Amino acid sequence: MALDVGKIFYSGRNVVAYNNLGIGRLIYQLPMPLCKMFIKEIFEGKSPDDFDDETLATINKFFENNLNVSETSRQLYIHRNTLVYRLDKLQKNTNLDLRVFEDAITFKIALMVVKYMKYMEQLDY
Repeated sequence: MALDVGKIFYSGRNVVAYNNLGIGRLIYQLPMPLCKMFIKEIFEGKSPDDFDDETLATINKFFENNLNVSETSRQLYIHRNTLVYRLDKLQKNTNLDLRVFEDAITFKIALMVVKYMKYMEQLDY
């Protein structure tokens, strides 16, 4: 199980300790119907895959910088207002404001669940 969780959620690392698997271990143990229901509730029939690469890169960088708008805009080489515009646009599409911690954690978990679902579908083929 630890090897699979490491492959799915921590692909950038060569070694992942079992006690550091975190939330990935919980998601790995969820049944697929529950995952599908969760994604359907959060994204209302859409999928995070529907977002363009620029939006996903912005979201990931925003999470890397602990929801810090100023630092994220600096690292993406965009104006702060451009980042705010992108986050507002995302909020309109998903009803989740990533600047609010609870919404951000919901979105992050949803992204991880989608990653898990893709991995499990890949195993079925």
